[in-house]
Amino acid sequence: MKRVNAVVVGAGAAGGIVARELATAGLSVVLLERGKWYTANDCRKDDLRNQRTTVLGNAFGPEDEGNPRVWVDSRGEANVVLPSEGAYQNNAACVGGGTLSYGAMAWRFMPQDFRMRSTYGAPQGSSLEDWPIGYDDLEPFYDKAEYEIGVSGDESGNPFHGPRRRGLPMPPLPPNREFGILEPAAKRLGLHPFPIPMLRNSVPYNGRGECMRCRWCVGFACEVDAKNGSQNTVIPSALATGNCELRTQCMVREILTDERGRARGVSYFDEKGRLQEQLSDIVVVSACAIESARLLLNSKSRLFPDGLGNRYDQVGRNLQGHHYTGAMGFFDFETYDDVGPGASIAISDYNHGTPGLCGGGLLANEFIRLPIHTLDRLPPGTPRWGAGHKRAMREFHRRTMIVMGPTQQIPTADGRVTLDPAVEDQWGLPVARLSGNSHPHTFEIGEVQARRAEAWLKEAGAVETSLMAGRPEIVSSGQHQAGTCRMGDDPHGSVVNRNCQVHDVDNVFVIDGSVHVTNGGFNPVLTIMAIAYFASDALVRNWKGTGFRS
Repeated sequence: MKRVNAVVVGAGAAGGIVARELATAGLSVVLLERGKWYTANDCRKDDLRNQRTTVLGNAFGPEDEGNPRVWVDSRGEANVVLPSEGAYQNNAACVGGGTLSYGAMAWRFMPQDFRMRSTYGAPQGSSLEDWPIGYDDLEPFYDKAEYEIGVSGDESGNPFHGPRRRGLPMPPLPPNREFGILEPAAKRLGLHPFPIPMLRNSVPYNGRGECMRCRWCVGFACEVDAKNGSQNTVIPSALATGNCELRTQCMVREILTDERGRARGVSYFDEKGRLQEQLSDIVVVSACAIESARLLLNSKSRLFPDGLGNRYDQVGRNLQGHHYTGAMGFFDFETYDDVGPGASIAISDYNHGTPGLCGGGLLANEFIRLPIHTLDRLPPGTPRWGAGHKRAMREFHRRTMIVMGPTQQIPTADGRVTLDPAVEDQWGLPVARLSGNSHPHTFEIGEVQARRAEAWLKEAGAVETSLMAGRPEIVSSGQHQAGTCRMGDDPHGSVVNRNCQVHDVDNVFVIDGSVHVTNGGFNPVLTIMAIAYFASDALVRNWKGTGFRS
């Protein structure tokens, strides 16, 4: 195959942006994606199959069970889990990655989120650290993501956000019924509610129409193409330059290195299962936290016997996601109007500043509820089947509200991805082995957040409430997975530098949520996008006059 300037592994939120930025700058790019390029036409509105963690399969990949993982539980027992099982911590495997089917909340992290250790100190047993970059470094690139990918909303009512050069490019979606109920209640509590920023068109934008407010949103592809992801923004733009080639159904086996330890390209299995080599000047890994770490660990050689970039045993450590907590409220009046996407109103009052807590998280109303979702969202004591269950479904499906949010996880070095010594995937590669958990303080924060959500619902008129907290036995990574290739100045405690360049190999970059030092109390995708723009900018500026070209 013809040698190219860059191979990008993974066509998700970050990889699509990197491919576009490099191709636009004139570099030749091959973008490799292990899944397919789906559209809404490929994905029927199946309420069961599209919720991702279901025995009926994953609507957006992996398509088969040939790439299992191993989960080590709290008793130390290893369990083989398939992509259709919850402990797999699945993210979509397709062009666009999770951005094809996500809820599309578009949050900037707050300035404090980049300085967690300086702000709070590190709880004993945690690996909490500051980022080597700050909010001000990313602000221009948050702005770029908001305008190039497309974000709707209005944060003028949120006094807690970081400085920004301008407002969002699109107005918020019109409020739904839950917004109208929750907004005055929040204000009575002295809180500061505002519309959720969304990577979703509220008006026609960049040649695509507006959201039609249907119920099939989270877990589904948008049939009117109003949900903005890499698959309908930057990847088509990259391909239009003529400098980028997208190859789908390609599973990368390893990053190839030469006798000096520099990357010379990748080997991968193509859509027919044939082993191929693509040589390149640089390699960018954007496969998401679990698979990015796995690829580096599988890229062993004489100079890197423990995996590429893993000299100090840092690859795979600090795995994190979010601990979702909140409350359900049951009302004696209708709260549900069946208008998508459902989630509409949020507060950031509790992200920081609570004495005794190391951070917090946003709280917002939940996405729209399909009937299937009501099955486990009924008042305590409801029969699990029969006439009583049916009565509760009819009574409460339209008279229930959920307020919840992503509690910021306190990372630990033992929450990690390694290679399983025994289990291999369908290509003969060692699979990811997930072990460890969040720091216990994460759960303490989550319990406080759940009570705060309950108070908001009670103020809104809930006659009965039920807390949603718990202490799961595995680090919750899934769609918000992050942290396995931490960014930092010291190679002894990180994998990449501030520009996402692997410390030991100057022509390998990891650009995705893997580099997050902490994951904020927000959905992380806008930060992933901003980092992709930030790192691509540095890469392009440094391209000429460097040793990247072999």
